[in-house]
Amino acid sequence: MGYSYILPTDRHRIPTSTGKTIELTTLIKPMKVLIATEKPFAKVAVDGIREVVEGAGYELALLEKYTDKAQLLEAVADADALIIRSDIVDAAVLDAAKQLKIVVRAGAGYDNIDLEAATAHKVVAMNTPGQNSNAVAELALGLMVYAVRNLYNGTSGTELKGKKLGIHAFGNVGRNVARIAQGFGMDVYAYDAYCPDEAMTAANVKPVHSAEELYKTCDIVSLHIPATAETKNSINHDLVNLMPKGGVLVNTARKEVIDEEGLIALLQERTDLKYMTDIMPVADAKFRTLFEGRYFATPKKMGAQTAEANINAGIAAAKQIVDFIKNGNTRFQVNK
Repeated sequence: MGYSYILPTDRHRIPTSTGKTIELTTLIKPMKVLIATEKPFAKVAVDGIREVVEGAGYELALLEKYTDKAQLLEAVADADALIIRSDIVDAAVLDAAKQLKIVVRAGAGYDNIDLEAATAHKVVAMNTPGQNSNAVAELALGLMVYAVRNLYNGTSGTELKGKKLGIHAFGNVGRNVARIAQGFGMDVYAYDAYCPDEAMTAANVKPVHSAEELYKTCDIVSLHIPATAETKNSINHDLVNLMPKGGVLVNTARKEVIDEEGLIALLQERTDLKYMTDIMPVADAKFRTLFEGRYFATPKKMGAQTAEANINAGIAAAKQIVDFIKNGNTRFQVNK
């Protein structure tokens, strides 16, 4: 479907009795782009977004570090476009945003947007795939090093070189993980039901054709699957139990894909396994108490928390909004 919107000014030429014309410019309220971020972008990212938005002739508004949803509901009331990070855009927000045409999540994941509600409100929802990929991939490798070096507790660990790494989902992040892991000298495998074998082999990655085969084969498995009805709680006791002795599970994807109680039961049965994540589980206290030295979670989701990723995702979101409003480009739309 195509989209077009009126530009900030609309010019008319009116003929007079003398044969001359008078140019009238009818001022129209410019499009308003709102950045609503409970966890703000870095200033350099906001400056880059402002340059893109105001360069297109639009107005930029900021709502940063808000502490109450009512503040968000008030701020979106006259917004035409919305840029968010991990902020929740649900039916209540969309009800309040009477003029909203597009919301862009600055990042790859978009489960914080109610897609059905967005579609019902005729609001286009987008993400910015690929902008945070290298940052997440570097963190995943950092967690792997931390795991095999026994959380830097002073004891002798092992090396990543020669280890078999399994990448569960070969998207933007997975491909970056493969690239970096190969620099460590790792033997890289991947499973992705939606990615052709040729794409993996072109990246010097060995394709496998089931999750079970991936976990059975690999010393370390790195998760990069989205949280969907199909994947929620799919990383469970039986699947992870297929891993070889000394296996390490790394999760920089989504908390919801882990069957926490199943994983806790498995880690109690198998004292050789480790779990590293940058998404703190609901049962974090239980994990920490039971599995000291074999479990680590960052205090908050850290995958995209780099200056570079912060800037890249924010500016990409702004560019997508401008391209959508001016040209109707819906390339990164995630709702229908």
